[in-house]
Amino acid sequence: MSQAVKNLEPKSLWSHFADLNAVPRASKKEERVIQFIVDFANSLNLEHIVDEVGNVIVKKPATTGMEDRQIVVLQSHLDMVHQKNTDTLFDFDTEGIKMLVENDWVRADGTTLGADNGIGVATIMAVLSSDTIKHPPIEALFTIDEETGMTGALGLKGGLLDATIMLNLDTEDDEELTIGCAGGIDITAKGTYQIMDTLDGSMGYKISVSGLSGGHSGMDIHKGLGNANKLMNRILLAISKEIKLSVSSIDGGGLRNAIPRESVAVIAIKKDEEKIFNNLFLELVATLKKEYETTDADLEINTTSITTPSKIASSEFLFQFLRAVYGCPNGIYRMSPDIAELVQSSNNLARVMLSDGNYEVLCLTRSSVDTEKMDVAQAVASGFEIIGSEVTYSGTYPGWTPKPNAPIIKMMSDLYVEMFEHKPHVNACHAGLECGILGTNYPGMDMISFGPNIRGAHSPDERVQISSVQKFWKYFLNVLERIPSKN
Repeated sequence: MSQAVKNLEPKSLWSHFADLNAVPRASKKEERVIQFIVDFANSLNLEHIVDEVGNVIVKKPATTGMEDRQIVVLQSHLDMVHQKNTDTLFDFDTEGIKMLVENDWVRADGTTLGADNGIGVATIMAVLSSDTIKHPPIEALFTIDEETGMTGALGLKGGLLDATIMLNLDTEDDEELTIGCAGGIDITAKGTYQIMDTLDGSMGYKISVSGLSGGHSGMDIHKGLGNANKLMNRILLAISKEIKLSVSSIDGGGLRNAIPRESVAVIAIKKDEEKIFNNLFLELVATLKKEYETTDADLEINTTSITTPSKIASSEFLFQFLRAVYGCPNGIYRMSPDIAELVQSSNNLARVMLSDGNYEVLCLTRSSVDTEKMDVAQAVASGFEIIGSEVTYSGTYPGWTPKPNAPIIKMMSDLYVEMFEHKPHVNACHAGLECGILGTNYPGMDMISFGPNIRGAHSPDERVQISSVQKFWKYFLNVLERIPSKN
């Protein structure tokens, strides 16, 4: 599988990507990939450091004739989102990603691919390992833990970098030059509830929601994709209004930055209401499939008869909990009034877990306006505080304020027109990029983000377009050659 990828053009980039994807690199478990980059730098006799949080900085002098150019930071993050289909047997802690080449795309076999941000990392490695590519002085910055808190960028101290320009290689559309992004904050609501014995005369069922498209909770939030947690909660609340419903457990979603694709609930109903339950369930399935047939054509909602659970949540708690989740904001909260088609604020109801007397709900709120970010976060928290949840905020990071008149943006825009005969989309994005954080300690640095076409990031449908990588590579090399001089 990896060899087919290594044979793609440009071979250096794809070969480094294949080697990188052989290394397990979950967020907060980057020890092996950090060592991988250190070993890579040592093999090239390049100056490098690992800072106190685990970021790796590798420095390479300019090629002959470009010594007077401005120093450039090439930046990408080492970690990747680990998601897989429920029927895929794969251990992210021990196995390398199994890659497939299909026509013009590279994808993984039932898991996330790691093109976010592995293609960026591989691009930087290809430049560092080359003795023919023309480039200015380079400081390669490989950050850690971008996907679950951006703690690498947050921990990078001032004074370690001398560059005046940063090229962030972490966006997912080859026609876009990104010059701003949203900030974010994690919200966790948790608590306990009273466990009751299941009523006599009950029978057990498992309800499953699966097959949703999923995706990046920033870049894909505007698409109206189904959220498994929201759909499951809607089903449970609708049933509870018609018959006596008891819930033993709920397990939905996963990572905060991934739109949830799957949810499973274990329930109990009275045996004499089974026919009503089945008819109601079929009606709900038909309704939801109709609503989501455009965005989530593979949606599956199933119910299976199981052994009746012995313990359930109290009916008083269930009444409150289902309504709190129902009222939790999800999706677009507000569009930008200043930038066309830009989502300004949103929330992703990422994880709902209820079992054995404990529950936890995880959300990721994003906004390009910090005050509005906190307003949305308070809206999320309020519904859970009303039912007595302990709500905490964590992982907050700032947005990246655009500087549309920066010289690097004009140069790269003009170059794009010259090479591809149409204008790029110079925009801000709703995803969280590290530029906003890095800019706090390096406020004088001009930044821009770009990359090849990546689709389905943060889901097992993640794929990267081969022809787009080739376009991106050609453009990237020309950008390096045109970095202006220091004066």
